[in-house]
Amino acid sequence: MITNFKTAKKGEIILFSHDENTRVYFLKKGTLKIVEIDEKGNEIVKDIILKGDIFGEFTLTDSQSDEYAVAVSDNVICCSFKMEDFEKLLERNPQLGLSYTKWMGFRFRRLQNRYSNLMFKDVRTRFKGFLDEWASKEGIESAGEVILKNYLTHQDIASLICSTRQTVTQLFNEFKEKGILDYSRTEIVLKKVA
Repeated sequence: MITNFKTAKKGEIILFSHDENTRVYFLKKGTLKIVEIDEKGNEIVKDIILKGDIFGEFTLTDSQSDEYAVAVSDNVICCSFKMEDFEKLLERNPQLGLSYTKWMGFRFRRLQNRYSNLMFKDVRTRFKGFLDEWASKEGIESAGEVILKNYLTHQDIASLICSTRQTVTQLFNEFKEKGILDYSRTEIVLKKVA
């Protein structure tokens, strides 16, 4: 079984979904964003991939999308398997198969939550929920605040919460005026509100 290791610097593309050999990728270090190109040629951020996550083309059909992964941290390392090699690995290692099944269930639950949020919550609530989730995964607590390294644009966040860039900018400004957060190009600071 041959694995392939790839490294990338910030802004480099890791994966194209229409590669000849469908591969399963494991992110060993860094952060990626999964981007899709819509019919009009616009980039839409679909997901953020963190260290330890699995990504790739997991469809049950031969249909392909115009997705790719972009490094958003300075140093990204991932390894990949051809899909058929990964399937053989799962067959030989039932514990890995169980872990993979749990991970897929978690991803499905996350997708259900995003759908539910879109249907039943307003954009302000989705924005706040996105920031809270981001903080729980990557935030660094310091002196009653949570600091996030800001590697997403307002357009990226808008794509992730199904909104517009203008609305996200307005929400950042509104939350800043209310003392809920402060932000710059490099970091977002979430204040603990009593």
